[in-house]
Amino acid sequence: MKTAVLFVTLLGAGFTVADNAQAVEKNKSKSVSHKNKVAPVAKKSKPSQVVRKKKASKVSVSGEKQWQETRELAVQSSAALVIEQGGGDELFLKNASEVVPIASITKLMTAMVVLDSQASLRGQIAITDEDVDTLRGSRSRLRVGSGLTRENALLLALMSSENRAANALARHYPGGMSAFLTEMNIKAKVLGMKDTHFDDPTGLNSSNVSTARDLAKMVVAAYRYPLIREFTTTAEATVDVSGRAMAYRNTNPLVKSAAWDVGLSKTGYIHEAGKCLVMQARVADKPVVIVLLDSAGKQTRVGDANRIKRWMETTQASHRAATHAALSRSSSGPPG
Repeated sequence: MKTAVLFVTLLGAGFTVADNAQAVEKNKSKSVSHKNKVAPVAKKSKPSQVVRKKKASKVSVSGEKQWQETRELAVQSSAALVIEQGGGDELFLKNASEVVPIASITKLMTAMVVLDSQASLRGQIAITDEDVDTLRGSRSRLRVGSGLTRENALLLALMSSENRAANALARHYPGGMSAFLTEMNIKAKVLGMKDTHFDDPTGLNSSNVSTARDLAKMVVAAYRYPLIREFTTTAEATVDVSGRAMAYRNTNPLVKSAAWDVGLSKTGYIHEAGKCLVMQARVADKPVVIVLLDSAGKQTRVGDANRIKRWMETTQASHRAATHAALSRSSSGPPG
């Protein structure tokens, strides 16, 4: 009977975050620092001086018994957060309030500002020398002088994390780059992202910073845009660039996995940020937002996402079994 109560408490309460874990999070000092669709319609490197401390993980538990159930979830990313999309209940957290560089996760905000401007998606934009990455020297298949529609540039920025496409979109914003960056930071404030700041539209700049909690808010907001949902989950596409058909793929392999139901996705990487991943997905019959920041190693962020998925599914199955057993005992009535 104690086991049944345990699992009902654990999942029925939405994996309620312990008061003591929340207190530690709140008091933590803040350092500023479709699927396989073919339709017409990025990578980075190093420097800067952002220092991040590796902190002990915190799991959303309430009491020693629940800790025994959740301790098996070992997330390797330095910061992580899993929340229910609807109610915002925190199912798992680890350094969720730590301010860190966010790399190309930035492009979700870039996409929202572009779409909010209601500029013609069929309008042509050009790639110029201004879009070349001189900070990190990252490569791009979009040559200087090439042209593409705003829609295709948005697709490449979101699906393949194309830096030149993202930068060109910002340059073609009414008022230019400075106006675009101002709008990015205004929108962050409107969304309640109080520990977030943007200095460029690509994420190549390590002064683009946020927290796992703030990024969860951004993912929820971005999910309201059908085109962002579509483009971030497109596994691959062929795009017309100056009359040339160019094939691109999604930077997140999970969008084409039959085991996953991903509704929104964005990856990111620069040296200071590590490997990052944010997703909206349906896991264990729950729509959730997953934020994974500063993962070391090529496959760690994907491995963490899969560990979270297995943990939620296993816990749900255990909860159902315990509930069924409790109901069976109750319905059988007293012996006699």
